[in-house]
Amino acid sequence: MKEILIKNVTILTMDDENSRFFGWVLLKNGKIDALGEGEPPACSEVLDGEGGVLTPGLIDIHSHLGLYEDGLGFEGADGNEDTDPVTPQMRAIDAVNPMDHAFREALEAGVTAAGVSPGSANAIGGQIALIKTAGRRIDDMIVKAPLAMKFALGENPKSVYHDKDETPVTRMATAALIRDELYKGREYLSRKARAEVDDDHEEPDYDGKMEALLPVLNGSIEAHFHAHRADDIFTALRISKEFGLRPVIIHGTEAHLVADLIAEENVPVVCGPYMTDRSKPEIKNLTDEAPGILAKAGIPTAITVDHPEIPLRLLPVAVMLAVRAGMDKTDALRAVTAVPAKIAGLSDRIGSLRAGLDADCVLWSGEPLDIATQVKAVFVNGTPEYRRTR
Repeated sequence: MKEILIKNVTILTMDDENSRFFGWVLLKNGKIDALGEGEPPACSEVLDGEGGVLTPGLIDIHSHLGLYEDGLGFEGADGNEDTDPVTPQMRAIDAVNPMDHAFREALEAGVTAAGVSPGSANAIGGQIALIKTAGRRIDDMIVKAPLAMKFALGENPKSVYHDKDETPVTRMATAALIRDELYKGREYLSRKARAEVDDDHEEPDYDGKMEALLPVLNGSIEAHFHAHRADDIFTALRISKEFGLRPVIIHGTEAHLVADLIAEENVPVVCGPYMTDRSKPEIKNLTDEAPGILAKAGIPTAITVDHPEIPLRLLPVAVMLAVRAGMDKTDALRAVTAVPAKIAGLSDRIGSLRAGLDADCVLWSGEPLDIATQVKAVFVNGTPEYRRTR
């Protein structure tokens, strides 16, 4: 029985009660076994937190970690199969390289889980996976796969296929391609369902694209829509309503301009990256005030750095900048812990410190939102994957 006790720490649970107290946490067999104040239980291995702060491991639900390998060009670029604008059958897990040293850097910054998504070249890009950042084999790192289906609106599909003189070159065509494929998927699902109950109906021939869309259409996974401009956000919501999808807005650069309208829809926004330049017209309204505005409007708001656009190791800095721009400190920390876990439907596994959850936690030398604070130790599934020695 593998166990470790972390004591003498201020604990930020980040759960619904959002407790803050000085005490201890017992990690056993990869899970949080118990936590509390006062005298800690006996344990064979003890880590003295020396008055530091313990939080859940950080989560960035939108990244391309391991799909665009650090320091490589085409040889390590595996996120966009831009030979076809509709590729729902692509799986991120088939291209992730856990040996990319960006994994180690993210882990040492306190990031213990990441959503890994195909890129945004295609109207439908493929299946997203949520993985732990510690491991050598992707199969052992998966928390949920597929997590969601990647869709993309706006300039990216337009620009990629304009250069090829292929569809789509307009926002209309991008939306039409998505609708056509979802309609085909719905028909495919209906034919499969009829064949199961009626011997007179033949089951359709296997179609990898259609099979990949079934979990989106039946609501078992979400639809992540890359959308920067406000009009693209509403196109995503319009399509989602037409087909009964569960949408999540990724980036949402102009979401803060229509926060009241998005709040009415109760749709999550994964905000960012905002630590970057305004490199294309659709992000002209970029601001690091956005996550604070969205959270104050009651929108479930997560923060992303969109690795490798901004390296995942800088996720804590993105949180600090959001606070400097007006975001509530608790909302900011929850935007990289409890909120992305809830968006992913994994609040029973990750995102907070609570008995029974995965033992993913970060020991900080001081307050996590202080730029001078150091990560002292990182645990993933109860294993000390990093300890600061300098």
